[in-house]
Formats: sequence, C-alpha cells, structure tokens
Amino acid sequence: MTEVLCIGEMMIELAQASEGAVRSGFGGDTFNTAVYLSRLGQPTGYLTAFGDDPWSTDARAALRSEGVDDGVCPTASGRTMGLYAIRTAKDGERSFTYWRDRSPARDVFGALFSPDVQTAIMEARLIYLSGISLWLYDVTSLDRLFGLLHEARKAGTLVAFDGNYRSRLWGPNREHARATYSRMLDLTDICLATAEDEVLLWDDVDTNSSHARLAAHGIAEIVLKCGSQGALIAPDMHVPTKPDPHPVDTTAAGDSFNAAYLAARLAGRTTEVAASKGNQLAGLVIRHAGAILPIGKMHEGDTGTGPVDNC
Repeated sequence: MTEVLCIGEMMIELAQASEGAVRSGFGGDTFNTAVYLSRLGQPTGYLTAFGDDPWSTDARAALRSEGVDDGVCPTASGRTMGLYAIRTAKDGERSFTYWRDRSPARDVFGALFSPDVQTAIMEARLIYLSGISLWLYDVTSLDRLFGLLHEARKAGTLVAFDGNYRSRLWGPNREHARATYSRMLDLTDICLATAEDEVLLWDDVDTNSSHARLAAHGIAEIVLKCGSQGALIAPDMHVPTKPDPHPVDTTAAGDSFNAAYLAARLAGRTTEVAASKGNQLAGLVIRHAGAILPIGKMHEGDTGTGPVDNC
C-alpha cells in the first residue's frame, strides 16, 4: 500500500555534460523527493499526468524502476510531458529553462481528474507537494485540490508542503503566489520551507520572523532549511550540517532533505534526528551531478553533524 503520495510534475531533464554534450534524464522537485523516499524504504506513489509519447513511456518505466507507484497517473492522448534544461555554474549553483506550457501534469485536477485520483489522495497516510506543484494548476484545479486536501486531513491524512518558490514561474507580481501559498499553508501539517525562498516571497527579515509567520497558520511542524547552515526546526533549535566547500551540483539538495526528513518522521524519529538525516542525504546529493544519486552512492557516508545549539 502506498503510504506517501507525492504530487507534481515529472519532466524530461537536459543537462550539460563534458565538451558541450548534453545528457538526458528525468527530474522535477516532487519526483526527486518521491525517488529518495522510495529508496529509503517508504512505500511511495507519484501523482502527475503523462502523454502518450515515448518519453512518457520511459518516464513511467523510470518511476517503476525506483519502486514508485505510477498507477494513478492519467494519460493525455496526443500530448507530451514537459522539459527543462539545466546550466550549472562553477560553484555548483544551477539555472533552469523550461518548456512546459502544455504539460499534461497541469490538468491532473482539471480535464484529466478521475475518481481514482480522489481515492489515492483520500487513502494516503501523507501527501507531499510543493509551491511548484501549486503553480501548475489553474484556479479551478486549485479549488479542487484544496478541497481534497481539506477532506483528507479530516480523515487523518498528513499534508507536507515545501514552498520551493520560483519567481520566474510565478512572475513579478507576488500577490497571486502569496494568496495561493496562504491557502496551502492553512492546510499544512509539516512545512519544509527554505529560508531564502521565504525572504523572496514574503520579505521576511530573518528566520525567526519566517517561523512566526508560518506558525500563525496553525502548522504543527515547521522546518526552515538554511543551506550550508543546516536546518532550523524551532526558533531556538538549530541542527547544523558540515558545509561542503566544493559542491558539484546543488540540484535536489532540498528535495532529498525533505525525503530523508519525512521518512524519519514517519518511522517515529524525532524532528532533530529527522533534520540530521535530511542534512546527511542532501550533503551526499550535492557531491554528484544531477538530481538523482547513482543508487550505489546512497549510503556513501555521513557528512557529519554537530550538536544541537542556538541558531
């Protein structure tokens, strides 16, 4: 039985390789988290929509090869999945270019919605989605999604949300993003925010103000990811990480943190231990190119964490 249902978009990924070559694969923030959850032993399903093109066939096969259930994903006849390209700077930071306007994933709560999608949401132990997931959907689809999350929570399902704010997607006017995020935060049990994103979207002056604003939504569990500084899991509780001075590629650092954190919490571990696990996996991910680690590198070693102290 699928315990965690990740919602979002899986896309074709093009990335620069050596000597001007380009390598292809698959990526997407919630897809990355779904893969890492599955690798950590957590029964996981993915909710998106695919086309009937060969890339979509390969994408479904990639999900299944990672043990992620794609059974609830609808197929859009005559359409193909979205695509993005990555450029990685010398310091490991990356930039993205997207081709996804007609992605089938945008209609999973619209024209492609089905009773099977509703059942999958209602039966999940935990639902995970991101701000990028929210960007995909039009107003009608968002209303349907938020209604389903409301009903699922009443039945005991937990909802985890990673803000993952991208101004390039939402546009220069932040009001639509803020209104959409506010509705989502009111339905969130576990918030996995990134401190830098909170500043960009909300103009927060520091992590304490971010924590206070998020707590005002009634969120029971708040994690602020602070990059190389680790994670803040309460206003006065900081779980540090061992910074890597030479990261290869920071793609999916936050996505992998989320997977390790959620897997640990679902296994009954404390928030402190869960954040430490998140730091460890993210530290491994940034040592390698691409969003998804080679399977043999998953348990390469502990990046090291110090004692819990004040932030």
